[in-house]
Amino acid sequence: MENRTQIIGMDTARIGVQFDPQKGRGALTNVSGRFETVQREAIDDGWDLDEQSEKLKTHVQVEHPKRIITRNQSPDISFDRSINPYRGCEHGCSYCFARPSHAYMGLSPGQDFESRLFAKPDAAVLLEKELADPKYVPKVIAIGTNTDPYQPIEKTWRITRSILEVLERTNHPVGIVTKSTMVTRDIDILSRMAEKGLVKVALSVTTMDKKLSRAMEPRAASPGKRLEALQALHDAGIPTTMMVAPIIPGLNDSEIERILEAGKAVGIDQAGYVMLRLPLEVRDIFREWLLAHYPDRYRHVMSLVKSMRDGKDYDATWGRRMRGSGPYAWMIGRRFEKACQRMKIGTKRVELRTDLFTPPSKVDDQMSLFDIAC
Repeated sequence: MENRTQIIGMDTARIGVQFDPQKGRGALTNVSGRFETVQREAIDDGWDLDEQSEKLKTHVQVEHPKRIITRNQSPDISFDRSINPYRGCEHGCSYCFARPSHAYMGLSPGQDFESRLFAKPDAAVLLEKELADPKYVPKVIAIGTNTDPYQPIEKTWRITRSILEVLERTNHPVGIVTKSTMVTRDIDILSRMAEKGLVKVALSVTTMDKKLSRAMEPRAASPGKRLEALQALHDAGIPTTMMVAPIIPGLNDSEIERILEAGKAVGIDQAGYVMLRLPLEVRDIFREWLLAHYPDRYRHVMSLVKSMRDGKDYDATWGRRMRGSGPYAWMIGRRFEKACQRMKIGTKRVELRTDLFTPPSKVDDQMSLFDIAC
């Protein structure tokens, strides 16, 4: 698709922004983050010249946080702690609700989010230190709640695997969410943890349409490959969940039953769903993507989105942000429930064990034992 100026619509402040499509990338623009004092964005200068942008390459920068476990007190999610091995995500999903977090790094939630990544190679060491704290009380740690722990750079960095090695060694429960088939690489660890009731894995399957998937999630695994991964995990005795997420009204909501049927065929234990969320910069990024790829559905989709968000693009109210409100959201919920009931797919969370947790020894403790032995 050629670079061109698009009118996004009268209900958005982004008028006349120039699209810069990049093969294998989801966002079409790279507007500056909301905290920057100077805002930069590409515009049409009126010369109508064919100017090709330099191809975006993935750059990885090392990040050294002081702690690796992130805490939250959100009442509408099932975990109070999580680990994200990476900041930013190369999968490039146009709808990703984590995109606004890149603004905290002085970067764009657009193309920067999927091409300028941050890796945390000290994650396993930090985790072991935090688990060794005498005050630490074990609860399920969620991995992949913000950005995908098995995005392509994990193949080289192997940070997620190093985290799992610590969790297995300490018998600590963990829940994983991903779109990647790379999770099957770690079946050796996951299957041993599953035997003790310490792990569950969820794969997100947004659509069964390969064309839609490639446009919407350009560097994520194809729907068929994700189903194969679920099958492999199930066969290895690992509790599996299929997340139909996000459900985008007027785009993939017609596939709910089909996706669940495919999941049932590969043995999923549970299923869940999340409605499309468009916080902060995600709103314009998704709108641009939708207008570029499905212009005939643009007004219909956004109208339905607003009907589920009290007339707004997004409602962050706890308890409603994941499900939406109003008649259309209610209908989606009932369809999902009925389909799961008919197919005998569970919708309740699998409870993992915390009583097996064995804190790692502190380095000081190890040295004291060595001194005594001497």
